[in-house]
Amino acid sequence: MPSTPTGTRVRGGGTGRREGGGPDSSYPPPSRCLFKPPRMRITKRPVAALCLSVLSSAHSAARRPRQRTSASRPFFSSYSSFPRRVSSRSVGSRSMVDVGIDEKGEGIESGHCDQGRHIWSSPGCGLETAMEKQIFCNRSLNMKNIIAVGFDMDYTLAQYKSETFESLAYDGTIKKLVRNLGYPPELLEWTFDWKYMVRGLVLDKKRGNILKMDRHKYVKVAYHGFKEMSKEDKIATYGNTLIRDSFDEPDYALVDTLFSLGEAYLFAQLVDFMDSNPGKVPSGKDYGCMYKDVRAAVDLCHRDGTLKQMVAKDPGRYINKDSRIVPMLKMLRDSHRSTFLVTNSSKPGFFHEENRANLFEVEPESGMLLNTDNGTLIPQVGGTSPRLPPKPLKKVCRVFQGGNVAHLHKLLSIGASSQVLYVGDHIYGDILRSKKVLGWRTMLVVPELEEEVKLLRKNMDFRKMLRQLRREQDLVEDKLHRLKWTLRFEDPEIDRKLHLSSELHQLELQRENVRHLHHDAQREYHQMFHKVWGQLMKTGFQNSRFAHQVERFACLYTSQVTNLSLYSPDKYYRPSEDFMPHEFDILGL
Repeated sequence: MPSTPTGTRVRGGGTGRREGGGPDSSYPPPSRCLFKPPRMRITKRPVAALCLSVLSSAHSAARRPRQRTSASRPFFSSYSSFPRRVSSRSVGSRSMVDVGIDEKGEGIESGHCDQGRHIWSSPGCGLETAMEKQIFCNRSLNMKNIIAVGFDMDYTLAQYKSETFESLAYDGTIKKLVRNLGYPPELLEWTFDWKYMVRGLVLDKKRGNILKMDRHKYVKVAYHGFKEMSKEDKIATYGNTLIRDSFDEPDYALVDTLFSLGEAYLFAQLVDFMDSNPGKVPSGKDYGCMYKDVRAAVDLCHRDGTLKQMVAKDPGRYINKDSRIVPMLKMLRDSHRSTFLVTNSSKPGFFHEENRANLFEVEPESGMLLNTDNGTLIPQVGGTSPRLPPKPLKKVCRVFQGGNVAHLHKLLSIGASSQVLYVGDHIYGDILRSKKVLGWRTMLVVPELEEEVKLLRKNMDFRKMLRQLRREQDLVEDKLHRLKWTLRFEDPEIDRKLHLSSELHQLELQRENVRHLHHDAQREYHQMFHKVWGQLMKTGFQNSRFAHQVERFACLYTSQVTNLSLYSPDKYYRPSEDFMPHEFDILGL
């Protein structure tokens, strides 16, 4: 979804949808060059926006591709040279920012000049970082080796208010289903519970089920619509699913981004509605068709400007304003690193060097495209010299469309992919692709982590009690097995046999009691985090599938992008020690 970046106003010809959900964007962080071009006349088709804001030197950047769009070539831009004051208002689902840089390079927001307090080296900043603000490390990363830090926009630099923005998207999707796809008008009376769904779930399109599984892909929690599936039904349906690639597209949909929560909730509503009112659903629809209709309706909302117009009228209602972003970016700039914003709705081809798409420079004033050779202007067709913009721009104030990641690396002067740290919120669209395809280092933003960490600390004693109940259950079962063995094979005397049988009966009662206590306590602990889905990173005692993905693909992970400002830009991040099961009791863990 297009937006107004700080110090920049760039509008494309349309919008697309990111992988896993969410509009596209063209919102760079506060930049050093101020220009306000009018509407860009690049193409009438949806434009993929790849925007870069550089705070130190002349560089450019690219944005990940997004799913299910008909977007044209990606485009990106670079900026430098801080003005004294930069003001911005968002267009679409982007943050409303009213921040700038004064002559000392300090941040200004709403008349205050104290943003420097938000960086690690500022006087008064604590040496200890609260657990919920810490950056957690899966793979060693020495920031001294990083020369460029890139950022995603949605739910990374721009933190949406889920209760308002996702409700807005949900309402728009409902209207499209009714008015464009023939669903009954009574759907317009439905409401959205934005707290119900969580990330890491999997939608079974064919069966109408919503699943949560552990890292081994065993289904631990399953609902049909909003009705919990019995243990027997769950095992009968998914108990024998051991294929490694199961639970993936096209039969399943992954709820791996916060933008997907609304459509997952709507899908569950439609499943229940179809089960109760089969005659009211458009003819020939099954669960899978309804999911496709939801996706189509979501895309319509992003393409026709429904969301953009509402958010533009009142950005503060939908976007959280974070005064720590400017100090963080300035800190990275002062550490001699390039920073860039990557935002687009382009196809995955941009991230492959074999993609031969031409790179064009955009003339900001007119929106015209200029021919380039790897970023260097060349004559237009029929001309003998490069066409220059009507108004001279500073050296690095350049906007590009098309190209591929090789152009990006050249413009950023990147010698090795591992010199880039990319920060985003989407496991597949941001982290997996940039890690596996490009070889970039990665940091995943998990906004839900902040609350989860607080709950973990609050309920530490409860979790210890669960572990103790589990050990007690193991001890009782071991005694039972020994007694049963004795009665079966040792043929004790009649009196001793009667005594052992009585003891066996008591142990069986004790086992059932401990089992019920553990089961009830486990469910209570589960509901402390979420009444339906439990802890984000766990399913019982196992890591959830979402946690497994975080561990596999994110070098670092944290709750907010601005947590970067709480650490030295030259920090060496080291992972915690791994433990095997046999080490826990020995080390007293």
